[in-house]
Amino acid sequence: MGEQNATPAETAQSTNRRQPFPQGFLDSISTGWAERPDIVAAAREQARYTGRRRDLVSAAFPGRRLVVPAGELKVRSNDTDFPFRAHSAFAHLTGWGADAEPGAVLVFDPAESGHTVTLFFRERADRATAEFYGDAAIGEFWIGPRPSLAAVAADLRIPTGHIDSFVPADGDLVVGEDPGLTRFVSEMRLVKDEYEIAQLQLAVDVTASGFDDIVANLDRVIAHPRGERVVEGVFHQRARSDGNGEGYDTIAAAGPHACYLHWTRNDGAVVAGDLMLVDAGVELDSLYTADITRTLPVSGTFTPAQRRVYETVREAADAAFAAARPGVRFREVHAAAMAVIARSVAGWGLLPVSAEEALDAELGGQHRRYMVHGTSHHLGLDVHDCAQARREMYYDGVLTAGMVFTIEPGLYFQIDDLTVPAELRGIGVRIEDDVLMTEHGPVNLSAAIPRTADEVEAWIARGR
Repeated sequence: MGEQNATPAETAQSTNRRQPFPQGFLDSISTGWAERPDIVAAAREQARYTGRRRDLVSAAFPGRRLVVPAGELKVRSNDTDFPFRAHSAFAHLTGWGADAEPGAVLVFDPAESGHTVTLFFRERADRATAEFYGDAAIGEFWIGPRPSLAAVAADLRIPTGHIDSFVPADGDLVVGEDPGLTRFVSEMRLVKDEYEIAQLQLAVDVTASGFDDIVANLDRVIAHPRGERVVEGVFHQRARSDGNGEGYDTIAAAGPHACYLHWTRNDGAVVAGDLMLVDAGVELDSLYTADITRTLPVSGTFTPAQRRVYETVREAADAAFAAARPGVRFREVHAAAMAVIARSVAGWGLLPVSAEEALDAELGGQHRRYMVHGTSHHLGLDVHDCAQARREMYYDGVLTAGMVFTIEPGLYFQIDDLTVPAELRGIGVRIEDDVLMTEHGPVNLSAAIPRTADEVEAWIARGR
């Protein structure tokens, strides 16, 4: 990374990476630049929807000043930051996605009728100022062009103001600090509009291409001593080239690692004969993300034991999908999958009780040893979307047209689990799809990605 110089005023407190500018530079840097016209483009597509979302927030909190921060840069190490990603509530209410400015704030000021809404952020620096060339965090000489207030106002269809004119006040309700406001902006994302649904389908489609890339590179993956890292890298290339990046850390878990639910270290070998569980999702520039899991036989074919576990998980996923209908409570999707899991592991002789006893809400749960996670979660701007919603709106809520959620049962037999036969130890399987609820029932947005054991084997043969 480039060395940052210091203005004369900063020299006294500079570090070894901030050296003083010579006078000749200071005399010349602010002149000789071409005119920079302010490009005011037509509003982006999502601006058609964000105004209605803001109206809903305004109606729910009459007379209160509301503040929705985008968030700030976060330090990765010393003077390097993580890539900036705006708060999901901010993105939802503004339509500003991957190009959002750190430190921006959306403010609802009470008015006679509803609220006046203003988007505050730092105006781009004039080239005659030290900020332009001397500030590595926001100076355009360092990070490239930044948007003007006028251009963003036209792009997002929101009045804008300089961040210096925003003054926090006692009594402000702030997303992330006020429970009521934070809950509301989370719950309003439970039902997606047309734009959101289209973005989620696109995220799934790009993710499908990323999985095809992994299959096509399986031989290279196997050849590398840290093949899991190769899988992560292959998917990352697709996510960055066709989207903004990943919606969450990729899980590339081979062999016994597949039994660790959120294995993201991804430093292991990928060995022929093992299974590899890949849980990954592309996040688009709009910040909507997919969340897909497929479990692949590294050699191209399942062993009999692997196939038995895999097809049981698929049966559980199919049962959950069949249970998902408008008007059904969200938790019933999980219950349908768990009934299959309980019957299967009981039938294999792995439980000290019957399947019916294991499914007892008070005294059961023995089957959960092999699947401790839930079957479904909402999906959208966050991979675990709407997480601040009330339980009665989420887990105990009713499925409604426009909801998008995952179905992802699994079975995980740890390598040192003495309650299962040796042939099952080290096998971990999860199948995860992204599902849209419509008025007529569920639609699997990721149905094009092979799911059955036979389809997966044919996929690998075709991809290689």
